[in-house]
Amino acid sequence: MRDVRDDCYAGEVIRDLAAARDRGLLWCEHEYGMRRHSSTGRMPKEHFLAVEQSCLLPAPESPYDIPLWCDPKVPADHLASVARGLYSLPTKYIGMKLRARADSKTVRFYDRGRVVKVHSRVEPGHKSIDAADFPPEKTAYAMRDVDFLRSQAAEHGPVIGQYASLLLESPLPWARMRQVRGLLSLVTKYGADAVAEVCGIAITFDMIDVRRLRRMLEQPSPPPPATTPKRATVIPIARYLRDPAQYALPLKSRRSRKGEPES
Repeated sequence: MRDVRDDCYAGEVIRDLAAARDRGLLWCEHEYGMRRHSSTGRMPKEHFLAVEQSCLLPAPESPYDIPLWCDPKVPADHLASVARGLYSLPTKYIGMKLRARADSKTVRFYDRGRVVKVHSRVEPGHKSIDAADFPPEKTAYAMRDVDFLRSQAAEHGPVIGQYASLLLESPLPWARMRQVRGLLSLVTKYGADAVAEVCGIAITFDMIDVRRLRRMLEQPSPPPPATTPKRATVIPIARYLRDPAQYALPLKSRRSRKGEPES
């Protein structure tokens, strides 16, 4: 490639592909092809006709499928990103950088030159998932198995199972799988009895939200105050109590109000 770049095309004025092909053919047959090579001791054209030409395969009829190479890192969710598509990989490759080759039909992942996974190419924003890449406890989330989550929640009691079913009542139930997973983590942390109690309260008030459910468990309501018998309240007699008549002043006549003397 260095000789083609520097000896064949360097300094030439190439205006289109046809001119580049004509220049390359002339250079191969009459210039470089007629110089004796220092390694083989033969002229390249002579060596090509005698040895290499018979080993060539037929020219491809379709354009070459140019691959895309990248080095994605496998995250904790097993889904590596290649050309904005997501592809699952086994658990043992989490945290590692793999070499990926994507063509128009397949995506291949390599670990130190060895093929470890092959997927069919998907459109950007889509996923190619192999259930065998996930451990058993994560397979339901990877394959969007909402029925498995319902049964898993129901194992901790009918109230928790009912709450999980209410969470998954949606046109897109897999979009709420994280909330069911959060509900199951609350059972692991606080116990099935405590979670069932707050789930019953939440269902009564139609509060289907795992975050608020967690706050109810973290900050339980205070116990009601102890009821004590009320004592009779005795109002003491005022110290300076007077008769109401002492505050009533006699009314003056109308004539005295106008300034006229009383008769």
